[in-house]
Amino acid sequence: MRKKVVLTLSIFIIIFSYFTILSATKVFRSTSHMPAPLTSVEEAIRLVLITKELDTPFWNRVGQGALKQAKAESIQLEVWGSYGNNQEDFLKKVEIAIQSKVDGIIVQGLDTDEFKELTKVKAAFYGIPVITVANDVPAEQSLRKTYVGSNHYLAGKKVALQMLKDMGANGEVIILGDMEPTYYQKERLAGIQEVLSGYPDIHILFKGTANTKEQVMGTTQQIMNEVPNATAFIAINANYAGTMIQEISRRTQVEPYFIYTFDDGVDSTPLLEQGKLDAILEQKPEEMGSESVKRLMEWITGKTVPLNSKGYFTETRMVEAAGVKR
Repeated sequence: MRKKVVLTLSIFIIIFSYFTILSATKVFRSTSHMPAPLTSVEEAIRLVLITKELDTPFWNRVGQGALKQAKAESIQLEVWGSYGNNQEDFLKKVEIAIQSKVDGIIVQGLDTDEFKELTKVKAAFYGIPVITVANDVPAEQSLRKTYVGSNHYLAGKKVALQMLKDMGANGEVIILGDMEPTYYQKERLAGIQEVLSGYPDIHILFKGTANTKEQVMGTTQQIMNEVPNATAFIAINANYAGTMIQEISRRTQVEPYFIYTFDDGVDSTPLLEQGKLDAILEQKPEEMGSESVKRLMEWITGKTVPLNSKGYFTETRMVEAAGVKR
C-alpha cells in the first residue's frame, strides 16, 4: 500500500514538473518576441511651412524643396499659406499651427509686432521652434531659432554693382519699396546705399508706397513728375516691378531706363525674358526650402543646438537680360 502511494506521488510530481517546465518555456519564447516598448517607437514628426504668398513661382519652389527634404527625412510636412499677401489670414495660420502644437514651424518672416508676438511669446510658450525662410526678422525680436535664405544686404550690393556696370558712375536712381520697409527690404536698401555712397554723381531717391496696384501706379507717376531725368529704377519689393514698368511705359519708352529687381516677384522672370528688366537678382528658393527642413530637424533631434542665430545663407547671382532690352 505504501509503495503504491509513493509511486502515485512520484508520478504526480513528474507530471507537475513537466507542465511547469513547458509553461516556463512558452513564457520565455513569447517574451523574446514581444513588441518594443512604446517609448522606443519614434513618433511621426510634423512640421509646417507657412507663407503669405502661396502659389507664386518663388514660393512654390521653396515648398518643393521643403517637401523633398521632408520625404528624405521621413517626416510629415504641410505647406500652408494665404493668397494675395493677406497678412491677417497669414497670421491666423501661424496661430493655428502653434495651437496645433506642431513639432516645428518654417515661416516667411513678417516684420510686424503681431508676427513677433506669435513667435516670441506663443510659440515659445509651447516650446515650438520657429525658423524664418527667405524673409527674415531680427532674432532678438522674434526668438526664431535661425534664418535660411539670401543675405539681402549682399544681394542689394550685387544689384548696385550690376547697375554701375550698365549705367556708369552718374545718374538719378529711384528705389521703390514699401511705405514702411520690412526688414529684408531695409537690408537690400542698405546694401545698395553702401555701394553707391562712393559715387558722388549718383543721386538716390527712395520712395515708399502701399501695396495695391493703384497705389504703386500713383507713386510711380509721382516719381516721374518729381524726377523727370531719372536714369534707373530698382524695385526692392519685387512685386512692384511689373506695375512700375507698366506705368513707365504709359508715359514713355521703357528702353532708356536701367531697371532692376529681385526674383521673388510674381512677374520678375517673365519681365526679364521680355527685355523689360536689365537684370534680376536670382536666389535659390528650392535650397531655402530643403535647408530650412534640414536645420529644423537638427534642432528637434538635438544634433545642432543652438543653431547659428545669424542664419544660413543661400547663394545669389545676377541674371542679365542677355542684350534683349538694349
